Amino acid sequence: MTFGLVYTVYAVAVDPKKGDLGIIAPIAIGFIVGANILAGGAFTGASMNPAVSFGPALVSWDWTNHWVYWAGPLVGGGQLAGIIYELIFIGGSHEPLPTTDY
Repeated sequence: MTFGLVYTVYAVAVDPKKGDLGIIAPIAIGFIVGANILAGGAFTGASMNPAVSFGPALVSWDWTNHWVYWAGPLVGGGQLAGIIYELIFIGGSHEPLPTTDY
């Protein structure tokens, strides 16, 4: 779920080749967050944020397989999504964005 969220943020808000997308970026990010909540939260109790999984584990004192809720988002979102988008779509060409001089 975190992979999908970070990948969407890269695709609509971070990629310098896309230019100005205006209102599309927040809508796309909101849709992916809603889809992740409906897909993962209702069936498995999964979360996109490890801190959200930490609270219920602390209260219930059930640490069974809790490492998955930390490793999954950190590896999938923080590393894989960024690396895959950088290598495949951005392609290492970092051109400065055009500026407007007043």
